[in-house]
Amino acid sequence: MNWLLVDVVKQQLFLMSPTQQVLQAWPIATGLAGVGEYEGSGCTPRGWHRVRAAIGGDENARAVFRGRRPTGEIWSPELSAKFPERDWILGRILWLCGEELGFNRGGKVDTQRRYIYLHGVPDTKPMGVPASHGCINLQPAAMLAVFDRVPVGTKVFIV
Repeated sequence: MNWLLVDVVKQQLFLMSPTQQVLQAWPIATGLAGVGEYEGSGCTPRGWHRVRAAIGGDENARAVFRGRRPTGEIWSPELSAKFPERDWILGRILWLCGEELGFNRGGKVDTQRRYIYLHGVPDTKPMGVPASHGCINLQPAAMLAVFDRVPVGTKVFIV
């Protein structure tokens, strides 16, 4: 089965084959606070994860989500100006679950309970630099491409 590699240094997401071949790559933005596993840190957690849930498959690429549910809004520059402090989650969500007990799963280091996702963000958000609150951000078109290639249960390694 294919799997995902999140390279925090390169700020790239790679779709990998079972034989370690790069099938596709996309620019991303990870945690502005760096890497780390602790709840409330704003960091992107490291290690092995899996996709626990895939949310938003029938939504517009710029549909706005809050609490993993579509709000009925479609992101636009005007909507962004109206709500400048929102952490925009758009189009699709791949919710991650840590696989390493005590490191990124359980207690104060639980990736799933920290609500760490791969998700779409506005086209205006920079990629290739740390800028998120801990999630892995992708441009809308890239998020659609990843979502279509990554089923629930897919392994994800964040390094």
